Amino acid sequence: MSDRRTMHDDHHPSGDHGHHHGHSHNAIGGHAHGANERRMTIAAILTGAFMLAEVVGGLWSGSLALLADAGHMLTDFAALGLGVIAFRLTRKPRDDRRTYGYDRFEVLVAFVNGLALFAIAALIVYEAWHRLEQPAAILGGPMLAIAAAGLLVNVAVFFVLHGGDRENLNMRGALLHVMGDLLGSVAALAAALVILLTGWTPIDPILSVLVALLLLASAYRLVRDAGQVLLEGAPTDLAVEAVAPHLTRQVAGLREVHHLHAWTITPERKMATLHACLEEDSDAMAVTRAIKAEMREAFGIGHTTVEIEYGICADEVEDGCGHREHAHHPHDHAGHTHSDHHAHAAPV
Repeated sequence: MSDRRTMHDDHHPSGDHGHHHGHSHNAIGGHAHGANERRMTIAAILTGAFMLAEVVGGLWSGSLALLADAGHMLTDFAALGLGVIAFRLTRKPRDDRRTYGYDRFEVLVAFVNGLALFAIAALIVYEAWHRLEQPAAILGGPMLAIAAAGLLVNVAVFFVLHGGDRENLNMRGALLHVMGDLLGSVAALAAALVILLTGWTPIDPILSVLVALLLLASAYRLVRDAGQVLLEGAPTDLAVEAVAPHLTRQVAGLREVHHLHAWTITPERKMATLHACLEEDSDAMAVTRAIKAEMREAFGIGHTTVEIEYGICADEVEDGCGHREHAHHPHDHAGHTHSDHHAHAAPV
């Protein structure tokens, strides 16, 4: 019994293990985060500078498309600024209050950016409705010049951000905002050409609504993905139901896997915990290492906490009649593949 207890204690990840993991994560992700931060800082400067020009141009020409795009660029500037702050915060080391560090802040920023896109789209549609009811005079020439300049700036910002990490939700949120700006500039440019050639001003609010609808689709995807992370959902590319059968097939000495939970700190940092019930003569050290290796190689999960069991699950209790019951949260059976191991007595 003492030998088994020693093996179990050796393989239950301790705070020190998590500390080393955190250093490893920072070393691996530091260069990528630094590059992403530089890209986002450049994008924020370009966006903020042209936003001012677009506000002036929109007021001068009377174009809703330009003003709508300027309003969107204002939120983009704020979003990009928050994104830069988020990258800076993720470099802070973890502490006793935040044992996973500050990586989730960038996911929170992405979620807020997605909600902001919903608000922007709703405001554009509302203003476009009023413009259709009460058409306003629009100066096609100034509108065309500013829309063309805006398109060039937004293309430059898009390519600056497009070279960053596409799996990073913070970068995705920023890129979606800039894509909205890019579409807004194209819509304003098209509207200006139509107004100059035909004098038909309703094209301005109509194209603004089209941009708003495209923004809504992007915003929904961003909020959905960020919400999945914030709700501790399983990684989107992980088939949870396949993990336990795979491990029991591939790992010698592993009888059963249950109490499997998987989640992401960020899409780049995937985590899992599980209970591993071993055969009586299995080597806990070897099985634990094999489980962790399979989780990394087969499922892309870099950090797995393994609880070793022989016979009875540690979460089981006995009632007054000597019958064993499973003490668990109603949702704790994710990935649970019961065998008859609960009928065996715990080793002594």
